[in-house]
Amino acid sequence: EKFFGVGSVSRIRRLPPHLAWCSIDWDQLCLLHLLGSGGFGSVYKATYHGATVAVKQVKRCSKNHLASRQSFWAELNVARLDHNNVVHIVAASTCTPTSQDSLGTIIMEYAGNCTLHHIIYGTGYLTGNNDGLICDHGFLSTAQAVIYSYDIVAGLMFLHSQLIVHLDLKPANIFITEHNVCKIGDFGCSQKLEDSISSGRHLCHQGGTYTHRAPELLKGEKITPK
Repeated sequence: EKFFGVGSVSRIRRLPPHLAWCSIDWDQLCLLHLLGSGGFGSVYKATYHGATVAVKQVKRCSKNHLASRQSFWAELNVARLDHNNVVHIVAASTCTPTSQDSLGTIIMEYAGNCTLHHIIYGTGYLTGNNDGLICDHGFLSTAQAVIYSYDIVAGLMFLHSQLIVHLDLKPANIFITEHNVCKIGDFGCSQKLEDSISSGRHLCHQGGTYTHRAPELLKGEKITPK
């Protein structure tokens, strides 16, 4: 189905100039089915210009509007970055369907619906219609764990070289592709270190999963790549 009906949304571009390149060509976007949903919003499998993609609708949180808005823009920290172990941003827009209370739309590469969490704990893959893609990587051997670790470290080293810290790195945010490659995704809690440096402030991020926070964040100290 087409993402928007005719006349159902304003097409005025409100992305900042440095993100103008990734504006969405709405006529080329077609939803297939829901992959999953939660407090952040919803993720759909879709096609864009004929390629399979994932589409995230970032939910507008009525209790904490600032947090949901920061989450949307944080997702775009990795826009234009290209690395084999990082989920690639294809396009984005602040336009949303009139029927949804959403902050914006983000189109990403489709990295599959299996995560490292599913493999470690043996749980099912993301909820949604039967995608024909079962998380059947089997028992996690030591050799495979080493390969996955290499992928994750390679992705993190690249992100840190771009002064981006993820801040919510956990098995559920590591996607395993059909080619058995790990890709780091879900950048809703990420920050750019240069923003902290240029503002002269020590930004203390309190988002993300509490049990996976870095010690310096729990102590209220400044963010570092460590």
